[in-house]
Order: sequence, then C-alpha cells, then structure tokens
Amino acid sequence: MDGFAADIKSAEVNGAALWYLDRGEGESVVFVHGTSQDGRTWNHQIDAVATRYRSIAYSRRYARPNEHIPTGQDDQMEPHVDDLLQMLRRLDAVPAHLVGSSWGGFICLLAALREPSFVRTLVLCEPPVFPLFISNNPGPGEIARLFLRGPIDAVRIVRFAVGVLEPTVKAYRAGNLEDGRRIFGSALLGKQGFESMPDDRKRMLDENKSAEVAQLLGAGFPPLRAADVRGLSTRTLLVGGDRSPAVFHATLLGKLANLLPNAERVEIPEASHLMHEENPDAFNQALFSFLGHDQQGS
Repeated sequence: MDGFAADIKSAEVNGAALWYLDRGEGESVVFVHGTSQDGRTWNHQIDAVATRYRSIAYSRRYARPNEHIPTGQDDQMEPHVDDLLQMLRRLDAVPAHLVGSSWGGFICLLAALREPSFVRTLVLCEPPVFPLFISNNPGPGEIARLFLRGPIDAVRIVRFAVGVLEPTVKAYRAGNLEDGRRIFGSALLGKQGFESMPDDRKRMLDENKSAEVAQLLGAGFPPLRAADVRGLSTRTLLVGGDRSPAVFHATLLGKLANLLPNAERVEIPEASHLMHEENPDAFNQALFSFLGHDQQGS
C-alpha cells in the first residue's frame, strides 16, 4: 500500500474497515490523528513508543487508506468516538493511554468522558474545544456574553471564526479547495510553515481532503459541558506548540487546564499546531516523561 508500512493491518469497526499499525508490547498507547491527517502523521512516534509500550496508530473513518467519505455527507465527531472505543475493545487495548492531535484530541476527550475506565491517561494536543466557550451558530446575545466573561479569549475566538473559519468555508463551498486550504493551513501552521511543508505532508493533506471538507462544511462540533470536563479525573497532559495561534495554545488549552482536576501542561518549542510532526524529538521527550511518571505512580 503506497506510503504505508508493510505490516499495516485492518480491523472491522462499526461497519467500516479501519487500517492500523500495532507494534511493541506492554501498556497500550493509542494515537488518534486530526483533520487532514491519517495514521502516517505519527510516523515519528510509532516506533519510538514501541520500544517501551504497545504502540497503536490507526487511520480514522474516511482517512486514507480507508474508504473516502461519500460526497455531500457530514463527518460528525461522535461516530469517531464510537470507533475509538470499539477499536480499543477490538484490539484488547483497554485501558489505554490516548494521544490525540487536534480533532483527534477532542475525540479522545469525549471517549474518556463516555468510558473513563477505558483510559489510563490522556495526551491532548490542542483539541478544538470551542463548545466550552460558544455554540456552533451563536447569536448576538451569546457573543456578547462571551465578551463579558473574558474579552481576551473572546477576541481570539471571534478573530479565528471570522478571519479563518468563515473564509475557509466560503472557499470550500465555492469549490475552491486550494484557497480554502491555504487560509486554514496558514492560520494553524503560520504562512511560512504552510508554504514550506514537506512533500509527504502535502501528499497526506491532498489524500485526506474529502474528510476535511466534510468536517468544515458540516454541522460543527458536538456539545461539551464544562461540568463534565471538570468531573474527569483522568491524568491528562495538555500539549501546545509555541508557534500555534493563541486561540489554541492559550485560550483552549487554558480552559482545559482550569477545568481538568488532574492536568499538566507542556509547550513544544519551534512548533505550531502539528507539534508531533514539526518537533518530534521534543514531543516524544514530553510524552515519555508523562507516561513514565504514570507508570511510577501505578
């Protein structure tokens, strides 16, 4: 299979075939990728982690090399939560350390909220937990209340919505994928970071564009209540990139840090939203430090 390791396997999960890698032995560490990614995004982690743990990286529903999403279909987050929990059962990987990038981090958080006994620890890399602040289609009153609660965070959220999400969605609806991708990618990675992406990252982006478009044109994020997050006792590492937009590494991670009772934070230097790809050595060091402390405490 082009671009994928020879030992890739397939599991039947909730009516879909999901491809995955499974290496190493010990406690299970399961990697969950974000939008515009697939299992290959964890290439710098899968073997490194397999030296100490059972290391599993899978491609989510509709991500390559799985079947593409049908044209016009929404890509909701909840089915991916169902898939993750079923994948853990199917691979006898319960309880697992869950490591999620962006959208994948949100999926991991929802999985832990639904089935906390399935999760040893959480590693959440800038999950887009906007519902903790605002709904998908807020009215003027809700936006006003957002500013009253915290004007700095409100400005960051509104700027991201108006300056990034709205023009990206407009471009995608017009069928202009290149403009939409440039707007969205430059916002998350920085203009220079987006323009200097290596060829394998560009290829992954292109091969997973249908799911990205479906997510951005869909109904939006599922609800997420602060009270539920506050009640989650799972030990959690919140990972940000020092070059990421402030709305991610300051506003969203800051909110999670304030809510989660057992959370730690780490910032990966010289990295933006895809910190596990951009500075894998620093990311892996932070991951091993966190997982190692968990083993010492168990």
